[in-house]
Amino acid sequence: MSTHDVTAPAHVAEHRTSTGLDNVKMAMWAFLGSECLFFGSLISTYLLYRNEAASGPAPHELYDIPYTSVSSFVLLMSSLTMVLALAAIQRGDHGGLRLWLLATAALGMIFIGGQIYEFTAFVEEGLTLGASPAGSAFFVLTGFHGAHVTVGILMLLLLVAMSVFGRLEAPADSRKVELIGLYWHFVDIIWIVIFTVVYLIPTS
Repeated sequence: MSTHDVTAPAHVAEHRTSTGLDNVKMAMWAFLGSECLFFGSLISTYLLYRNEAASGPAPHELYDIPYTSVSSFVLLMSSLTMVLALAAIQRGDHGGLRLWLLATAALGMIFIGGQIYEFTAFVEEGLTLGASPAGSAFFVLTGFHGAHVTVGILMLLLLVAMSVFGRLEAPADSRKVELIGLYWHFVDIIWIVIFTVVYLIPTS
């Protein structure tokens, strides 16, 4: 065996495509692309039906923009803590990794808690999933995004557990954190679009 073979870096074992990216990362990008199409269809549906409120209030009549703005800021801040988590594992800091992953998950939970509170307030005002096409479009769109955030929180907690039990070897396994980070950043970016289209753009 040659000296070159012995000293070859570990990352060459990764399966790479003709673009230079490994297969797993390409698969994640393909998945996120398909999710963009799905969210695009839900946003389009909401735009078509947001004024169709035959009975009960329309969603835009109940929005609390300052409250939702704070909730949105909390979710966006979680992207920063996710970046810090990735930086921590890349420099071999397991304690920092777990700290920033837990911080990211906690911020996500705060966002979900705020969304549950908002949904509860809307239902009390008469806006439900079956009350009108506008209500259905709103709850399906924002609820589907909330489900994505919840899945992301579970994945973050799984990474914390893997780190605690020594299943994340820094920095060799940083790609796992990077892939979950891509998903988390995607969820945050999608919310920026939803918040702008649903809450900030006035109805006709």
